[in-house]
Amino acid sequence: MIGVALALLSAISFGVCDFVGGIASRRVAALRVVLVSYPVTMVLLGLLAVVIGGPISAGAVVWGSLGGISQACGEWWLYAALGAGPISVVSPLTAVLTAAVPVGIGIAIGDRPGVLAAAGIALAMVAVVLVSREATDEDVTPHRFTTTVALLTIGSGVAFGLNFALIHQAPVESRLWPLLFARMSATMLVIIVAAASRNLRVPSGKPLRLALTLPVLDASANVAMLLALHASLLSLASVLISLYPVATVVLAMAVLRERVTRWQALGMILAAVSVSMIAAT
Repeated sequence: MIGVALALLSAISFGVCDFVGGIASRRVAALRVVLVSYPVTMVLLGLLAVVIGGPISAGAVVWGSLGGISQACGEWWLYAALGAGPISVVSPLTAVLTAAVPVGIGIAIGDRPGVLAAAGIALAMVAVVLVSREATDEDVTPHRFTTTVALLTIGSGVAFGLNFALIHQAPVESRLWPLLFARMSATMLVIIVAAASRNLRVPSGKPLRLALTLPVLDASANVAMLLALHASLLSLASVLISLYPVATVVLAMAVLRERVTRWQALGMILAAVSVSMIAAT
């Protein structure tokens, strides 16, 4: 039950983080937003790791760094896919792969969820697809699901899913150190990509203020994620964390007064049912 609660806390934090980051990215390039949030989050995670303690093992460095690179690649490829392809296809496909990849890996390494939990996992993946589903793009420019967009979409979903599996492998005794190394590697990759794409500039004004609110949310999401992955089966914790789009949609409804489609409403209902099924095991 503790693992379920931590996974949901992580999902909510990631969802709120995506909402705030999305608002900031409407004004400036997303890479410029994470150029601010990633290094600050790294400092926060470093301070937390020092306070909480634990040994800095080779496993913490390796698995944490690989997880960070995977997460950064997932974000980079997702932004590229959303910019070039149809959101109505890219978003749900990325979401279901993010949930499915760690579930598959978890089962392969020995996870054996009960019948009720397995049904909850399947229902949660359906919920993720429905909640992430968008009816149309915001502009009238045609967006085709080309081979390049497909590869970016699949790469993003797999990378996000691998992040859960890689962090799950980090040694428990290292506590929060794997998260620090994950954010260090992710920050370095983001800086390299930003420089290569000529986005190596810090935003100003409202985007900067929004970017500076992200680190606390981001750090909270990652700490809860690590604890959830260590307290529960990889297949269960990862699929619950993957429900983060629900929090983003709810905030869009409450703050931006965005209308939710019937499919998204159904997805939120299925998400609630799936959580109760997994929590009951």
